[in-house]
Amino acid sequence: MVVMLGIDLGSRNVKIVQMQDGLVINHALYDTIWFYRNYGARLRSGLAWDLGELGFADDQVIATGYGKIMVQMGQARQIPEIQAHVKGAVFQTGLHDFTLLDIGGQDTKVVKVREGRPVDFMTNDRCAASSGRYLENMSVVLGMSVEELSSYSKAPVELNATCAIFGESEIIARIVEGCSLEELAAGVNLSLYRRSASMLQQMASELIVLSGGGALNKALQEIIARETGREVLRLPEPQLNGAIGCCVSGGMENAQNSEQ
Repeated sequence: MVVMLGIDLGSRNVKIVQMQDGLVINHALYDTIWFYRNYGARLRSGLAWDLGELGFADDQVIATGYGKIMVQMGQARQIPEIQAHVKGAVFQTGLHDFTLLDIGGQDTKVVKVREGRPVDFMTNDRCAASSGRYLENMSVVLGMSVEELSSYSKAPVELNATCAIFGESEIIARIVEGCSLEELAAGVNLSLYRRSASMLQQMASELIVLSGGGALNKALQEIIARETGREVLRLPEPQLNGAIGCCVSGGMENAQNSEQ
């Protein structure tokens, strides 16, 4: 059977998944800069890297993500991010009607899914304050890990800054005022939700499915459920979802071609 290789070239991480017969048989996650530095080669037309060096030379490759246009991958087929993430979410959950909230390193996507297909979507890629990068920056200011920050959802401090840079200054000012780090961390998580709230309202469903690195934030999941009154589900493999969706898309195309 053909081994499918899905690659999600994110701004923060490169995610690679191998699937065969509908099962994930291998996966890897790399820091994007480290990955390009160690496996990339500069060409006049952009950056290229050899799948053979990674041991994937014989696989059928489907790619998506932030860097899919800039990186040359030989015979790799490229698909839109929305398509990849929806197919991945449908595959991982077995569900067909929901709103997908994908919080990546640099942007946020909200997709309304009906009968397993995207029918509408919105993105926020202009401001880091709605992305995983915001959580990373705020965790540094608070002097705690992202994992610890992601555990606080109760008694959040109101944070009003709409910019990630100004948000750092506001956090420092609130610390001086005597706010606890736990309440500030909860406030950071609440502010992250609020930057997606309008999109979630416009793409509303009874069920919200979380993907991307931001989905690992347990507090965010609790806050979204509390604020929206909706059921909120985190994917089993939220960071690998785009790469899984690439594999699923490739497998579906192969099945359609074999029937013709």
